[in-house]
Amino acid sequence: MIKTKLKPILPSLREKKRYLVFEVISKEKISDADGISRAILQSSLQFLGQRGTAKAGIVVLNNKWDAEKQRGIMKVSHKHVDDVKASLVFAKKIGSNEAIIRSLGVSGILKKAENNYLKK
Repeated sequence: MIKTKLKPILPSLREKKRYLVFEVISKEKISDADGISRAILQSSLQFLGQRGTAKAGIVVLNNKWDAEKQRGIMKVSHKHVDDVKASLVFAKKIGSNEAIIRSLGVSGILKKAENNYLKK
């Protein structure tokens, strides 16, 4: 059996991405990054529908969640940043806690997003 490697996609053909930094505002601190990503995906499904959510390519980076500052980063398609920001309004609960998710900023580079918004 011959194994062949797939060719990598050329940079010009790859989907462009943006890193959206968000903040969770609630009475209690939330440490469950999975619960936050579920709430974000549910709110985007509610606002954008299945097709819009799939096109937006939302990926919540659970390893970038800062439980102390209640801030995190998600990766989004560059064409759908405004739609995803609008869908965050519909996230009312994270687990059993009432919460608001607001966007803090957008960057094309992960390191810049971390330095400018997470570490403030």
